[in-house]
Amino acid sequence: MGYFNYLIGYNWSYFLFMLPCIILTIAVQISMRSTFSRYSSIQNSRRMTGAQAAEYVLRQNGVTGVKIERVGGNLTDHFDPRTNVIRLSDTVYNQSSIAAVGVACHEAGHAVQHAQGYVPNKIRAVILPVANIGSKLSWLFIIAGFAASFLQPLLYVGIALFSASVLFTLATLPVEFNASARALACIKETGMLSDSEYTGAKKCLRAAAMTYVASAATAVLQLIRLILIANSRRD
Repeated sequence: MGYFNYLIGYNWSYFLFMLPCIILTIAVQISMRSTFSRYSSIQNSRRMTGAQAAEYVLRQNGVTGVKIERVGGNLTDHFDPRTNVIRLSDTVYNQSSIAAVGVACHEAGHAVQHAQGYVPNKIRAVILPVANIGSKLSWLFIIAGFAASFLQPLLYVGIALFSASVLFTLATLPVEFNASARALACIKETGMLSDSEYTGAKKCLRAAAMTYVASAATAVLQLIRLILIANSRRD
C-alpha cells in the first residue's frame, strides 16, 4: 500500500505541490464564471452578435474561407484548424453581450493565427500527437512502476510520456495569450466596442487566460512531484 499512497497523494508532496494548485484552479474557475456571467448580461452598444464580431475580425485581417458555426453548450467555443471552422456556443453565437463579442473575437484570433502561420501555433501542432499519446498512456506506466519495484523502469517511461503532455500545456499559453491580444487589438483599433465595453471584454479574456495558467502550473508541479517521488524510491 505504501507505493500506492505515493501515487494517490497521501504524502507530503501532495500538500506541498498539488493542494495549492487545486485551490488556484477552483479560484480561477469561480472568477472566470463570475466574470463571464456579469458581462454576458450586458449588451454592447452596437448590438453586434458574437458571430458578427468573429466575421468582422476575420475581415479586418484579410482572412477568408473560414466558416462560423453554432455549437451547443456553454463556453464550448473553439476554432478547429482541421476544418477551418470557428464554432461558437449558444451563449456567444447569436448573443450581443460584451462577453460574447470578446469570446468570438478570441476564437477569430485563433483563425487568424492559423491563416498567417503563427509559429507557436505550429509548434503546438507538432507536439499535439505526442501529447495525446502521453495523456492516454502515461498513467498506465506510472501505476505499473509504482506497483512493483522490478517494474520501476516503467515509472520513468510514464514520466517521460507525461512530460509531453506538460510541454503541450506550456506551448498552449503563448497561443492563447496571442489570440486574446489579437482580439483586443482589433476591438480597440476599430472601435468595435466602447472604452468601457472594451474593458469588460478584456476582463473576460483575462479570466479565461488564467484557466490556462492554472492548468500549466498544475501540470508542471505534478511533473516535479512525480520526479521527486521516483527519485526518492530509487534512493
